[in-house]
Amino acid sequence: MARRVPKVIAGKNCDDPIIDYKDTEYLTKFLTPQGQILSRRRSGFCAQCQKQLKSAVKRARHLSLLPFVG
Repeated sequence: MARRVPKVIAGKNCDDPIIDYKDTEYLTKFLTPQGQILSRRRSGFCAQCQKQLKSAVKRARHLSLLPFVG
C-alpha cells in the first residue's frame, strides 16, 4: 500500500514571507476546509514564520475576516 505524501504549499526555505492578516486569500491557503491552521510540515514554514501565520490568522478571526473553527 502506497503511503500518501502530504501536499506542501510553501517551499522548505520560506525566505521570510510577508504574512498580513488583511490578506485573507493568502491566509485561506493555509486553512483546512474546517478552518484549522495547517501544521508546519504541511505548510512548509519555519517555526518563526508559522508563529507569524498563527498570529495573523487569529487576528483576522477576531476582526471577523476569517471564520473560527466550526
